[in-house]
Amino acid sequence: MTSTTALKTVRTLIAPDKFKGSLTANEVAQALAAGLRSAADEAGTTGAVQCELLPLADGGDGSVEAAVAAGFTRRSYTVAGPTGDPVQTSIAFDGTTAVVEVANTCGLALLPGGTLEALKSSSRGFGDAVLFALSLRPARIVLALGGSASTDGGMGMLSALGFTFYDGQGHQLDGSGTALGQIESIHRTPLPELVDTELIVASDVHNPLRGPNGAPAVFGPQKGATPEQVAFLDESLGHFVIKMAEAGFADAEALAAHEGAGSAGGLGYACLLLGAKQVSGADYFLDLLDFNGRKDHCDVVITGEGSIDEQTLAGKLPAAVARRSGNRPIIAVAGRSLLPKERWSEMDLTRVFTLAEYTDRDSSKDPQLSAALLQKIGKDIGTSLLQLSFT
Repeated sequence: MTSTTALKTVRTLIAPDKFKGSLTANEVAQALAAGLRSAADEAGTTGAVQCELLPLADGGDGSVEAAVAAGFTRRSYTVAGPTGDPVQTSIAFDGTTAVVEVANTCGLALLPGGTLEALKSSSRGFGDAVLFALSLRPARIVLALGGSASTDGGMGMLSALGFTFYDGQGHQLDGSGTALGQIESIHRTPLPELVDTELIVASDVHNPLRGPNGAPAVFGPQKGATPEQVAFLDESLGHFVIKMAEAGFADAEALAAHEGAGSAGGLGYACLLLGAKQVSGADYFLDLLDFNGRKDHCDVVITGEGSIDEQTLAGKLPAAVARRSGNRPIIAVAGRSLLPKERWSEMDLTRVFTLAEYTDRDSSKDPQLSAALLQKIGKDIGTSLLQLSFT
């Protein structure tokens, strides 16, 4: 029999990534926290479960939201969307570091009508947002590259940052996959504030710019590119590299082969040309959002993402969270898990809960259902933690 006289408070750190296509990381954390608190309320032990929320990101979509949830200030701005239409977006800024995101400036989710434009999409809006961030005089800008709609090698971004591209007739070119192969000459107007600002690419993509593992071949089909268009984009990016070398970038060819150059349709390449430092997105954001400091004050860590699978083991955010959590119990929550129970130990997971265990319906595109299921899971986690807190 358990005793009700020695109940201790269980301190939980809820630190999930987003459930892509369904809920933001903050929405996931809020739903789980609501469930945990309801378990304590029903048990008549209100306050016995404390929830600290730390929505996370790994450099992909949701990076700005995660930074804002952690205390950064949101700064709104209008940029060119992936096909040129104005898009209202935001960056995150804490007075020193700015976080700028591809997904909320020129990402796939911003394509008008959801129509994929493999050749016409541009990264110009991301460059607009970087330029806006530079106006705030940050010491550094974190470039979060996930979720892009374009394969333009960063030509669009560079167009916003002092680069002008011309075709053989002297006409100015807008950045796009189509325009890459038309470049004849490049003029650059230096931006002093860009030189004085540290640029950090936060990404866990390791693909080079071109070739069988390059941006067009691996990510082009997801953006609507046919096999013929993939080949066209790969060849056009080769032309782009040559022209960048002619424009004075002696390391243009070497950087094209660099790991991560192919991230975000080649935006990684353009960022490397600008001198950006590339870091692990998951680990960088854990440091930026002070995960280590937060977890030191908690008894249990709850993390998660939309799918826990082999890619998670390879270093995605939940794996990085687990690696840093020490000997605390680590509970993972996901839409689905493709890892059998006997492999949980590879991430030091105590338990994995999935939405798929709680419903026969597809919750991946249903935010309301996902939130309701997460509350149920949170309640079940809370109930189990309360049982353990009795001594």
